[in-house]
Amino acid sequence: MSLLKRLERNQGSANSGQGSRKSSKLQDMRVKRTSPAVGSRDAYLDLKNRVQQRLIAELDPSMDITQSDEVRGTIQEMFESMLAEESIVLTRNEKKKLFDQIVAEILGFGPLEQFLHSDDITEIMVNGPKSVYIEMKGKLHKTSTIFEDNGHLLRIIDRIVAPLGRRIDEGSPTVDARLPDGSRVNAVVPPIALDGPALTIRIFSKVPLTIENLVQYGSLTPEAVEFLKACVISKLNIFISGGTGSGKTTLLNILSGFIPDDERIVTIENAAELQLRQDHVVRLESRPPNVEGRGEITMQDLVINSLRMRPDRVVIGEVRGGEALDMLQAMNTGHDGSLATGHANNTRDMLSRLETMVLMAGMDLPHRAIREQIASAIHLMVHADRMRDGSRKVTAISEIQGMEGDIITSSEIFRFEQTSVEDGKIIGRLRPTGLRPKFMWKLQAYGCTLPPSVFGIGSRGRRR
Repeated sequence: MSLLKRLERNQGSANSGQGSRKSSKLQDMRVKRTSPAVGSRDAYLDLKNRVQQRLIAELDPSMDITQSDEVRGTIQEMFESMLAEESIVLTRNEKKKLFDQIVAEILGFGPLEQFLHSDDITEIMVNGPKSVYIEMKGKLHKTSTIFEDNGHLLRIIDRIVAPLGRRIDEGSPTVDARLPDGSRVNAVVPPIALDGPALTIRIFSKVPLTIENLVQYGSLTPEAVEFLKACVISKLNIFISGGTGSGKTTLLNILSGFIPDDERIVTIENAAELQLRQDHVVRLESRPPNVEGRGEITMQDLVINSLRMRPDRVVIGEVRGGEALDMLQAMNTGHDGSLATGHANNTRDMLSRLETMVLMAGMDLPHRAIREQIASAIHLMVHADRMRDGSRKVTAISEIQGMEGDIITSSEIFRFEQTSVEDGKIIGRLRPTGLRPKFMWKLQAYGCTLPPSVFGIGSRGRRR
């Protein structure tokens, strides 16, 4: 799409009614020489909009908007020329602020651009045009950033979802999407959003976290890392559970880094977020239906199709529905080493949810048959929690041992123990329970020999 057409679409209703007033506004600009900072916020926004509209009108329509550096340089030249021509006097800081905001509107995501480039911000929550919150270090903070109106916020949302082939309007008022860097996006618009469009962006670190980072932050211990690495290498099926924002996807990303480079990996996601470092990776993403209600590709469709692609590993970003049945069948039919995540309060609840999600596939299966499938398919459950102080920690690592009667049995290999709270920060450690998993023979078959101290055996005297 040409630059001019793209920009005109992004401007939307902001352009309506301004054509007839363009010449008078330009005349007003020549007369008004005062700095925007001296006047009101309305005067500043008026100046910003007028300069922005004129830049859009004068940009070459044939320019490739994907070449952002080139377009930014052109905008810079036109911006300086325009201010000089109109004799608009601004301080250096005012000029930089105005230019950055205009570029963000033309090439980026408007008022949100400043947050997307911060290393400290992990989430952006927009509750209508006049209410923007951010999450920093696990805590929420309200910002002074606002949008001009609902239309302005809707244009930014459209700019996010349109390149992905998604749509959001009154007929389809919710959407899951992603930014170019993989950050997760959810948007909800009227009529179901009563106070204006709502936008939530989960920002992933520009530099992916490493296992060393998790140890440094206290999310994992070196012993647990050694154990999990051996489990991944030995092709155990691992399921990561946790609540919203508990770090499940981050942990999945890190654990996938232990998969050997000579294996073929197929990833399946609702919105592509995983950042696997291996070369031999096939990434699949589900697709919603189009305007006519056709063309939907579900997670279940992708799981079924992935088994025809000769995968060594199947990695499922999040299990939410009927795809759970196909995932369990894959794990039970030779596709060992699979990884997946799901929402739950603890590992026991995750097992119950998996049972419910299998039933969502529409198969009338006995509960015992489903539990037997779960017990034989999944070897290890890892639970992540978001603590009261905003930190994310792995709080339990459990082995699925099998069935006793109609009940799935499990045993905790590691458990998080909280020792105190200091200045609002939770102090504790993920400790081994002293139990060895029954699948130790499989670790040894892959050459992964773990010392007894990993499981807390012979090290009781040096608890830390």
